[in-house]
Amino acid sequence: MSNPLKKTMVYLGLADEEEVYDEPAPQVNGRKPQAIEKAAPVTPLHRPTVVRQVAPAAISEILTVHPKQYRDAQVIAENFRDGIPVIINLSQMSDADARRLIDFASGLCYGLNGSMEKVAQGVYLLTPAGVSVSAEDRQPRPEGGS
Repeated sequence: MSNPLKKTMVYLGLADEEEVYDEPAPQVNGRKPQAIEKAAPVTPLHRPTVVRQVAPAAISEILTVHPKQYRDAQVIAENFRDGIPVIINLSQMSDADARRLIDFASGLCYGLNGSMEKVAQGVYLLTPAGVSVSAEDRQPRPEGGS
């Protein structure tokens, strides 16, 4: 290995070092031993899929959170994980923390098979898996009516 580029790559861990041995193979009773290759035992990893089924009648609350700091994300995550829909109002947060919280919330929804949708400027609805919002509820309502 006289190539300086190859030596540098090996030093930085970007390439494997090629080792060349010119030693003769050991002999047993005048014969070369046969290489016995045994497959290593492989234990497959199966992660249990945790699916929390929430009956529509079981949803008795929707949590509304007005976070002021990023660390308020823990409250959002714990309730969402327990199957409670969460409304996040970001009006009291700085723009940088609001972006971080939205990134966290979208990862939370993705990881727990939920969904996230923007309801209004700075307001997001996180719905757990098994909970749906009907199309009738999504339509904007008139300001003066109910």
